[in-house]
Amino acid sequence: MATSRRLKRFTVYWTLRLAAGILAILPERAAVHLGRFGGWVAWLAAGDRRQMAIRHMQRLDAGSSAERKARQMYTAYGRYWAEALWMRPRRTAQARERVTVDGLDRVLAARDAGAGIVFALPHLGNWEVAGTIAQQENIELMAVAENLGNRRLVDWFIRLRNMLGIQIVLADGSREVFRKLLAVIARGGAIALLADRDLNGRGIEVEFFGEMTTLPGGAISIGIRTGAPVIPVGTFFREGRGHHVIVGRPLDIPSDGSMDERMAAGVRELAAAFETLIRRAPEQWHLLQPNWPSDREAL
Repeated sequence: MATSRRLKRFTVYWTLRLAAGILAILPERAAVHLGRFGGWVAWLAAGDRRQMAIRHMQRLDAGSSAERKARQMYTAYGRYWAEALWMRPRRTAQARERVTVDGLDRVLAARDAGAGIVFALPHLGNWEVAGTIAQQENIELMAVAENLGNRRLVDWFIRLRNMLGIQIVLADGSREVFRKLLAVIARGGAIALLADRDLNGRGIEVEFFGEMTTLPGGAISIGIRTGAPVIPVGTFFREGRGHHVIVGRPLDIPSDGSMDERMAAGVRELAAAFETLIRRAPEQWHLLQPNWPSDREAL
C-alpha cells in the first residue's frame, strides 16, 4: 500500500511537471486555450461528479443554464491550472500588466493605517493573481496552503506562488501556523485566506446561498484578535487574457458581545460578501466538491 501511494505521488508530480514544461513553451493565449480544453475533457470524464457541479449552479439560481455553467466551471478550472503551470519568474511583470483592480484605494488605506490586513477570498478565477497587487504595492503577503501530503508537489507549488509575491505556510493544525500569521499582521503586512470551504468540518454555521452550512472562521478570528480589517476579495478571469480583481469593503464586525457572537456575525457578513462576488461570475467558482449537508446526502 505504501509503495502504491509513493508511486501515485511520483506519477502526479511528474505529470504536472511535464504539463508545465509543455505550457512553458507556449504563448499565454495558447496556454489558456489548452487549459480550457483540458477542463472540457475533465468535464466529459467527470461522471457523477458533474451532478455535484450542476447542483451548485442550481443553488445559485442558474435555472435552465445550470448544466452549461457547470461545464464552464470545469473549463475555468482548467484555465486556472494552465495559468499556474505557465507562470515563470520572467512572466510575473507581464501578468501584472493585465490585472485591473476595483477598490485598490481600500487596500492602500488599510496598508497606510498600519494595522495589517486580512484578505478573505473564495476560490474564484485565478485567486492567486491577487497576490500581484500586494507585490506591486510593497505589502508583505502570506497565505495558508493545504498540505497535500506529496512533498515534491507541495514544494513546487510553494515556489510557483512565491513568483507571485506570496509567502506560503502549510496548514498542519499547529499553533505555529497561527503565530506566523499573527507575526505578519503585527509587521503591518497582509494574510490571504481562502474561506469559502470548510475542509475540516470545524467551521461556523451560516446560511450560504439559501442553505445552512459551515464556513471557516479563521479570517474573522484573526481580524477580531488583531484589529486588522477583514477585506473580501474576488479575482475574475477576463476574456482572452488577464484578470480583474474586486476588493470589497472591510467587513463590519461587531466590537461588542461575546467572542462567539462576534464570530457568528463576522462569518454572516463574509458569507454575504462572497455571495455578491460569486454571483458576478458563478461559472468561475471552482466548487467541485460537496459543500452543504444536502450534497453529502446526495452522494
